[in-house]
Amino acid sequence: MQVYLDNAATTPVAKEVVEVMLPILSSEFGNPSSSHLFGRKAKAILETSRRTIAQRLHCSPSEIIFTSGGTEADNMAIHSAIESLGVTHIISSEIEHHAVSHTVEYVAKGNNIVIDYIKLDSKGNIDLAHLENLLQRGHKTLVSLMHANNEIGTLLPIKRVSELCRQYNAYFHSDTVQTIGHIPIDLSDLDIDFITCAAHKLHGPKGVGFLYANKKNKTHAFVQGGSQERGLRGGTENIYGIAGMAKAVELACDHIEEHKNYVQGIKSYMIESLNALFSDMKYHGEIEPSKSLYTVLNCSFPSSENQGMLLFSLDLKGVACSGGSACTSGANMGSHVLRGINADNSRPNVRFSFSRFTTKEDIDYAVSQLRDIYKISHS
Repeated sequence: MQVYLDNAATTPVAKEVVEVMLPILSSEFGNPSSSHLFGRKAKAILETSRRTIAQRLHCSPSEIIFTSGGTEADNMAIHSAIESLGVTHIISSEIEHHAVSHTVEYVAKGNNIVIDYIKLDSKGNIDLAHLENLLQRGHKTLVSLMHANNEIGTLLPIKRVSELCRQYNAYFHSDTVQTIGHIPIDLSDLDIDFITCAAHKLHGPKGVGFLYANKKNKTHAFVQGGSQERGLRGGTENIYGIAGMAKAVELACDHIEEHKNYVQGIKSYMIESLNALFSDMKYHGEIEPSKSLYTVLNCSFPSSENQGMLLFSLDLKGVACSGGSACTSGANMGSHVLRGINADNSRPNVRFSFSRFTTKEDIDYAVSQLRDIYKISHS
């Protein structure tokens, strides 16, 4: 049996998404920048997709800029804040995705940008009082904090952070790659400058995403070489990928409460199953539903003599999961997120992540394999 519990890394593509993409791959090959019929048909797909996404997020279609994924979108937001908006101070955290943290470090070196890292508690919650203190310094500031941590699932109080940013005239960027399509986001109510999306995190195709850039801010081109995306990102658009992403966003957002209730049930079931199996079971990050992303569960298992082989053993038994972010799992450096919250690194950690296609049978199988690995007798 094979069980996939690594949906925070990527999700299986929904069949409805494939059905949208296939006809475009086979017949709608026009360049959307061309003025002839083939180009106009491709352009219509492009702009219909943009409107579909904007409607679900309650923003203007002109505020959606298509990219190659979440990493490019995060880069675009941070570079735009510095190069177009004049930011000289960045407030972030030590547990951001590397698409943000590495970009912040890079741009700071070349632009004399001051970086401040906000205090975190042991579950990855930010210290709001410290954030307000940092905002009071009076610099032209960008706050960049992810909506939900991709490794431990802890949620940011995004509305409160937005309010503080506006109170102190700061710009606000949030990496929402893990939350778009999973948590309702209403941009007519949430006052924010930039959010990001990667289609493959919500059952869409890889290699496509978008940046939401609030239209009140005037930004310059991030990718030079063409007038595509209103001159902000040169390069011929990935039409079939964008159409697939739009369908994925539509499916996720139109059924968001149904999916949330189902997947939270799967997560709660796994917590109950693990607590019943292990007397010393612990978890990294928040696990309360009101404070945690329901698709992610980061487990701290009891120590054992072969704990360094836990992930490998699960893989051999057909259980796909991870020890952290898939973007850095090959580096063998451990998780910067767990280091950032001072987690106990003497115990093996595993991130399980779920989707609407995960079943209780999947959880039963994974838990049974853990029982065998730890040689726990059946009661």
